[in-house]
Amino acid sequence: MPNDPAGSTRLVSAGSPDVIRKGLAVLGMGIREEPRSFALAVAGSSLFGFMTVASSIVLGEVIDRVLLPSLAAGRVTVGGLALAVVSLVAVGVAKAVGMFVRRLGGGMMTFRLQALYRRRVIRQYLRLPLSWHQRHSTGLLLSNANADVEAAWAPVLPLPFAVGVLVMIVVALVVLIMTDPLLTAIGCVIFPLFGVINIIYGRKVSPLLSHAQQLRAEVSAVAHESFDGALVIKAMGREAAETARFARKADELKAAMIRAGRVRGLFDPVMDALPNIGVLVVLLVGTARIAAGALDVGDLVRVAYLFTVLAFPLRAIGWVFGELPRSVVGYGRVRAVLDARGEQGFGPKTLSAAGPATLTVAAVTYTYPRSVDPAGSSAPALDAVSFDVAAGRVVALAGRTGSGKSTLAGLLVRLYDPDAGAVRMDGADLRDLADGAVTTTVSLVSQQAFLFDDTVRGNVTLGVAVDDAAVWEALARAQADRFVAALPAGLDTQVGERGTTLSGGQRQRIALARALVRQPRLLVLDDATSGVDPRVEAAILAGLRERAGASTVVVVAHRRATIELADEVVYLDRGRVAGRGSHHELMAASPGYAALLTAYQSRSEGDSPGEGAIGAGTVGTVEDAAVAR
Repeated sequence: MPNDPAGSTRLVSAGSPDVIRKGLAVLGMGIREEPRSFALAVAGSSLFGFMTVASSIVLGEVIDRVLLPSLAAGRVTVGGLALAVVSLVAVGVAKAVGMFVRRLGGGMMTFRLQALYRRRVIRQYLRLPLSWHQRHSTGLLLSNANADVEAAWAPVLPLPFAVGVLVMIVVALVVLIMTDPLLTAIGCVIFPLFGVINIIYGRKVSPLLSHAQQLRAEVSAVAHESFDGALVIKAMGREAAETARFARKADELKAAMIRAGRVRGLFDPVMDALPNIGVLVVLLVGTARIAAGALDVGDLVRVAYLFTVLAFPLRAIGWVFGELPRSVVGYGRVRAVLDARGEQGFGPKTLSAAGPATLTVAAVTYTYPRSVDPAGSSAPALDAVSFDVAAGRVVALAGRTGSGKSTLAGLLVRLYDPDAGAVRMDGADLRDLADGAVTTTVSLVSQQAFLFDDTVRGNVTLGVAVDDAAVWEALARAQADRFVAALPAGLDTQVGERGTTLSGGQRQRIALARALVRQPRLLVLDDATSGVDPRVEAAILAGLRERAGASTVVVVAHRRATIELADEVVYLDRGRVAGRGSHHELMAASPGYAALLTAYQSRSEGDSPGEGAIGAGTVGTVEDAAVAR
């Protein structure tokens, strides 16, 4: 499934024998993305490797030229001792410089790649349509942008060390061959063993890490859902159940990580032991060769030290290969997002900059990806819906729950595109408009008002360059100016995450002000005033009617008073237009519409009588009075 961010889990597990090849390909891409920092890190690593080999040469020379002659003579010369100390210190300083440069370059490369791919993932999220997001959980998307990106570039930090110490391996092998070819051949048996062990490790650990990475996304999804539904969980006393649900998923992740850790726990000691086994074999054979007079003590020390030194590059390479399976899994999941298709295309057309827009809905059909009827066939949320709205008119969309009203509202602002038919504004198909043309012309206010953890001003302007006078005007039109003025810091009041310091009705009115401050040519209200007092709602809609020449308004409504304010009503039933006309015309001509409005009216009459206690000339609410106090 190419558009499934978790689909790579199955692909990598099935292709685990190719983990090394795929992992090296990922690292190659990282090198091409960050060539300078990689070159810097490799230069530092090469210096470190060269100086490490040089230290073995210096150590052998110190033993042969200073230590052994001093032991034979029974005294130490100051000049020889000073030369030995200076040589060893110089090599040590050079190694330290190489280590610093390598770690600096490796860190820069790692963190830059992580930042780069996180930005790419987020930009792709913003490009993909709402329908794509509806098919993927928030926890999965968070995991793709965080844990998966981190896993993809996990081998990058040891990579420059592994590449740079290849210089160490080459130089060390040259010195070893020049010193004693036989001992070199014996010690080098460990290299093919190293390759075999890495292949076995990749095959064993790849499916385990794939499963663990998927479980990370599931744990994130459960946590996000619990945080998002904190109000329901607290109100219903579900804390223990939610804790248990999270604990079960966390235990699954723990078990998966432990299984992968067991395999890694066997791999690491074996990789550490290989060079030491080689050194032991070299010492045994070397001792026999010294006894036979074929080798000097200094040469044996040099050879043994060099094989000990080779443990560093082999270990560095082991670190890289040990992270490759996790990298392949993480990158596969990130790549699935970056390769996802469904981005909305744009055309070259633009719209007029002023005046209310005309709107035409022509035979629009839309089916949700997961909208399935009991028979198992796709059930369209909208089926051949057609109507038009003249510029400056107010049209109400009415219908029972599930009739397609919110789906149609989403199509009007191009949150998604219809499967068939077209939505046209000023005669232009929304799909033919240039990027940004719709968002600068149309504003949507949904029932679930979302506020950012920012000030009231920041939530209303949301990046639009307007002065405070325009903000207050928009708040006044949304009947929000009174309670905002009563807040401790007015426009500068922080509303908290998702606007938690405000009531539902207050959040809806600030969201409405956010839409109005943009002076849209088409304003779509999707049950946007359901959380406010009926009298306040009437005042809001009356204000919109007074300025009807500024915007065309499409409102999804349930309250009869709201519907009666519209110039025309489009009645939807099961995704089709079942009636169209004024409220009074539909009441007389459409039994379904009449029954629906009668049910709405009965429910409205059952509302709290406290709301009616507000005077006819008052546009404030009980919640406003509470804030003012």
